[in-house]
Amino acid sequence: MSKIRPSQGAPYARIMGVGGYRPTRVVPNEVILETIDSSDEWIRSRSGIATRHWANDEETVAAMSIEASGKAIADAGLTPEQIGAVVVSTVSHFHQTPAIATEIADKLGTKKAAAFDISAGCAGFGYGLTLAKGMVVEGSAEYVLVIGVERLSDLTDLEDRATAFLFGDGAGAVVVGPAKEPLIGPTVWGSEGDKAGTIKQTVSWAEYRDGTVERFPAITQEGQAVFRWAVFEMAKVAQQALDAAGISADDLDVFIPHQANMRIIDSMVKTLKLPEHVTVARDVETTGNTSAASIPLAMERLLATGEAKSGDTALVIGFGAGLVYAATVVTLP
Repeated sequence: MSKIRPSQGAPYARIMGVGGYRPTRVVPNEVILETIDSSDEWIRSRSGIATRHWANDEETVAAMSIEASGKAIADAGLTPEQIGAVVVSTVSHFHQTPAIATEIADKLGTKKAAAFDISAGCAGFGYGLTLAKGMVVEGSAEYVLVIGVERLSDLTDLEDRATAFLFGDGAGAVVVGPAKEPLIGPTVWGSEGDKAGTIKQTVSWAEYRDGTVERFPAITQEGQAVFRWAVFEMAKVAQQALDAAGISADDLDVFIPHQANMRIIDSMVKTLKLPEHVTVARDVETTGNTSAASIPLAMERLLATGEAKSGDTALVIGFGAGLVYAATVVTLP
């Protein structure tokens, strides 16, 4: 018989608060057209993007995260000292070590909270949310801060006609804490590493360091392959998340997919046969693709504008580089 004392966690977990930060600079398509041969009409028709936000020198990964986190913690009715763990999903923090989460935890004023980064691309928020839920239920932290943050403008090739218009910067955060009923459903997640080459960094840091290439590394993708995968395969994953939560599309109030492309979002809505009453996040139009930050940023905006409300049932799904994905049903804070 084991002598180890069982964990003393909560029976369930919930999202308690949400916060977001968008850089002050708004970049319209006209700026993108200065470096690629395209048009505003083509960009809008292919992606649905009209503007995006790009960070200035002061709007670092840490600074944006702290702004978003402060709002999320306040929205949850907590103080930083109550946060027991900080999970940051990002691919645009340029220091291999230490994790940017440790700096964020310190500057927020937590009491030596556990802190670490994860790299799961555009599915990073879903991965972080799942880890946070596990920590709360297991009892290793009562309140967990989950942050999705990117400065993708640093990894954008402005001469790449296929991607120059896609990416934006920003940070979104949620606080996960204990609940007496299931308010975060089971996660359906996974990876398809055989498709890793469809979204990737152009060259390694080592190649750039050694002078093998002169151009700074950037994110590139095979647009059509990614589109087909997202539309057909991720609709299946979204349905699996609904099934795992024991609900149907008719039970949903809100759909918050990763804000990659408006055409992908509209196609998923059609494939899932979402009823007209379901509010669909389309934050990509003014924010662009912010990878791990896109879902919490879209969630924050829907709640702030009143398009969604506290207590609504929402399906969230992230998918991207890896290729990786994560979907779950949550109750909005």
